[in-house]
Parts: sequence; structure tokens; C-alpha cells
Amino acid sequence: MAPNTWVIVGDKQGDNGQVESIVEGLGWPCEKKYVHMLPQYVQGKPRHKATLDHIDLQQSSALEAPWPDLILTVGRRPSMVALWVRKQSGNRTKIVLVGKPTAHMMDFSLVIASAINQLPPMPNYLSISLPLMRMDADQVTAAAQQWRDRLQPLPPPLIGILVGGKTSPFVMNEKVARDLVKCAQWVIDELGGTPYITTSRRTSAEVVDILRRELPAQARLFEWSAQATENPYRALLGTADGFIVTGDSVSMMVEVIYLRKPLAIFPLPLGWLGLDQYRRSFAHWLFNPKRETGGDKLRHYLARGVYYIDFFKLLCATRDFRAFHQHLVDSELAVWSGQSFRHSSAPLPDDIGLVVERINALFSHDANN
Repeated sequence: MAPNTWVIVGDKQGDNGQVESIVEGLGWPCEKKYVHMLPQYVQGKPRHKATLDHIDLQQSSALEAPWPDLILTVGRRPSMVALWVRKQSGNRTKIVLVGKPTAHMMDFSLVIASAINQLPPMPNYLSISLPLMRMDADQVTAAAQQWRDRLQPLPPPLIGILVGGKTSPFVMNEKVARDLVKCAQWVIDELGGTPYITTSRRTSAEVVDILRRELPAQARLFEWSAQATENPYRALLGTADGFIVTGDSVSMMVEVIYLRKPLAIFPLPLGWLGLDQYRRSFAHWLFNPKRETGGDKLRHYLARGVYYIDFFKLLCATRDFRAFHQHLVDSELAVWSGQSFRHSSAPLPDDIGLVVERINALFSHDANN
């Protein structure tokens, strides 16, 4: 008999999509619980604890007994609600958290995070290759059809250049903007095609201004705006022949990969002389031992021990973008910007299968008793 399962989500659609991918893989009924944040916590970060103080109870789903056997959740704010529910259940409810935990990993029955996250190899941690986000194929097809008359006449190949923004440890400055202009010119000169550049919420005004002024005439530019009534992003996903994505934008890379479109990674320079990257690289080395040699096994135990030492918590739950980029290239899922595009035939990892297996294992002991 399937466990009584709640899915607790907030208003971040990308996060919610990862949980919904798991629900689809589980194949058993799940009750969705939406939690609406109070205005001060839409952007503000509440102190992580088991509480409902940060949500608007009137606009949220009812949270009342009978309490669930299992909660699937994602993100800081919904996970706090999950911890509160578990407390009401007498700590009987098991919680599966998608994404890196804000607080203690051991607060959760299972933590699922993609390879970009560097987390100690604790017994309740499942590292997967790619984030579980998906782009709705029907929405992509519909958008491509709506934009067909505008995109089809452009000289092929049509290459989407997807631009993110400043994200530690990277910088995105005037030089990066001009390198993006050169990248667009490369598409025209080397491929004979059309570069279609789209910016995002995080793209700075400085970068947008340079792109607007210096992009070649053959290029197309969409400047992201909250007031924009149309956005070509989904249409490009369904129409473009290949994509170049700035190194900060993991979600856009993953969406391209799952649509089996050719992907090139546009690397970004490091800030502060690359000092923060050393921390990230060290965390990647420490938290990913192969356990093949005696030294690997020692490193495995050391990595687990770091979790309990407050001083070393700065290593936990960090992200190593550069290691993730290299993982995509080594897996033949991407190339570097400036290299020839490649239609990857590499199989996508069965991350959902691994997740379902681990969730079932949470209840296998109960079933045997």
C-alpha cells in the first residue's frame, strides 16, 4: 500500500517542476499542498526552523490531520512547513527534500541534489547527475508554432544565445558583454546563421546596453522585462538549431539538454581573483570520494565528519559550477562555446529511477516489521 503522501510547494515553478517529476515517477496518489508566503518572505529569508510563521494561512492549503506518512518538498520556505508538519505527526512523517538544504541535512529523511551541489556524503544524501526540472514539451511546441512566422525566415542555423547574470563566483561585466557580441559574430561568420540573444531577469543594465548597441545587424535581441507581453524563450527551445548558454544558468542548460538540443557552454570569468572558486573546488574534491582506495575511504569519513564542525560548514551546500560544466562536457552532453555543435547521442541519466528507488527504501523497513 502506497504511503499517504503530501507534496508541499511554493510559488517557484522551476522548483515545483522538480518535485512534480518525482511524483510522476512514483506513480501513486499525492496530495498537493500549496503554501503562500507572507509579503516580507517572498524575497526575505526567514530563519530556518519548523514553523508556519512565514506563510499566509488564509491563502495556503489546509494543513491538518490526518498527517502524511511522506512529504516531498523543495526550497527553504516550503521545507520549514514540512518540518512543522512532521512535528505535529509526532516525528512519524518522513521528509524528502529536493535541492541543497538550508540548514542541517540530517533534519530530512532524504536529500536529493544534483551534481552541481557539493554536500557531505551523509547516509541520507542522494546525488543525481542533473536537476530534475523539465520544460513542458506541449508548451514548447505551442510557443514554436506561435513564433513560426517570425523565426522561420531567419537565415539558418538559428542559434539561441541565452544570457543569465552575475552569480558568485562569476562576474558578468562589460568585457563579458563584448565577448557575447563576438560570440554572436562567430555564429554569423562561421556558421552563416542567425544569433538570437535573450537576456533574463538577472542580466544587468550595463550588459543589456552593450548588447543593444554593439550586436551585429543580423542578430536578434530580446531584452527581458517584467512588463513584456511576449517572450521568445520557449519558442527558441522548440525552434533553434543549437544553444549557447552562459555558465551561470544551470536551469537553462538542463532544459536544453532534456530537449536533446545541441548545447555549448559560454564560460564566465571569476571574481576576486578566483579565490571563492578554490573553496568550491576543495568542497568538490572532499565531498566526492570514489571510495576505491584506502585514501578515498579516509576522505569519505573525513567528509562526513566535516558536517559536524561548525567552522567547516562554509564548505557545505556550495555549488561548483565549473565541475558541473566539465561533467556535462565529459558526458558528451555539451561542448564549449566556439567549438562545433554536437548532436549528443549520449543517454540521459535515469535520475528519476534512482530517486524512486531511494524513496521506496524509506518504507521497506516498515513493511518488513
